[in-house]
Amino acid sequence: MSTVIPGKPDTTSPWATRFAPIGEELAGVEHRLQAALRHPDPFIDELAQRSFRLGGKRLRPALLLLTAQAAGAINDNHRILAAVVEMIHTATLVHDDVLDEAAIRRHEDTINARWNNQTSILLGDYLFSQAFYLASSLETTLGCRTIGRSTNIVCEGELLQTAASGNFELSCEQYFRIIGAKTAELCACCCSLGAHYAGCDQQAIEKLKTFGQQLGIAFQIADDLLDLVGEEQTVGKSLGTDLTKQRMTLPLILLRDQLDSTQQRDLQNLLDVPNIDNNGTLKAWLQSSGALQQAHELAQSHADEARQQLTFLADSPAKQSLLLLPQEAVSRCI
Repeated sequence: MSTVIPGKPDTTSPWATRFAPIGEELAGVEHRLQAALRHPDPFIDELAQRSFRLGGKRLRPALLLLTAQAAGAINDNHRILAAVVEMIHTATLVHDDVLDEAAIRRHEDTINARWNNQTSILLGDYLFSQAFYLASSLETTLGCRTIGRSTNIVCEGELLQTAASGNFELSCEQYFRIIGAKTAELCACCCSLGAHYAGCDQQAIEKLKTFGQQLGIAFQIADDLLDLVGEEQTVGKSLGTDLTKQRMTLPLILLRDQLDSTQQRDLQNLLDVPNIDNNGTLKAWLQSSGALQQAHELAQSHADEARQQLTFLADSPAKQSLLLLPQEAVSRCI
């Protein structure tokens, strides 16, 4: 297992190796982000640079660049938009950490833990505005409009998730609607933009957009599994927030739906009082019931569906990387 140094990219991670075909381009995005987030005021500069480090794997810009390269060629539109989508994603992370009351991300203190919630909200807003300012520098408005629409959908997903907290009756359909918006939408947007600015026709754009959607769904199911059974030291961020916030994620929904009414009441009682003992009992129940395995299998099916969308692309290193990303997303929770 590789060691992550706070503030430094983990170049030995499986994700980094998958990004090898666009390594130089992704390094250019890093430089663009760092330059765009510099500020003459020391306080704002420190906040912006910390947010730059908290961003993580750079999956979204990598998706945009890999899609562009697999479908045609990378150009300056892609380079700008890759930085934009990472700013948008980082802004959502900063806001998410407030909603989740998370203390750790990428093995560092979150903005809200290091400073406070007010600072985190304002920093997230600052990143959003910086992103749209950068997107507006393109010659056409399509990129800005596409990202704006997707950002709205991401925010809608977060609102739906907040409204669903404590809803023991949340259905699978409602769960997938939430994660399709809050996670999969931006991945789909990245792939769509990569394809569009590479000159693809509408059919190819739709296939690559679907690839991003299915990848994002698989990724979020795996994240929800990790939140229940992962180890913070390994994952590098605060876990257990779904239980604390009483969110019915896929493993819990699958467990609930196989229980009789008496067992469902017992499960709800465990969820109503999140603590170390109850959470331990719940994790053992999830494991013995097979709900964790069922959730993993569903994540795998979405990963498989994502890969099916790429059959029309000619073979290339970029295509091979795209084919491997869905499995990388799912294997994190094994």
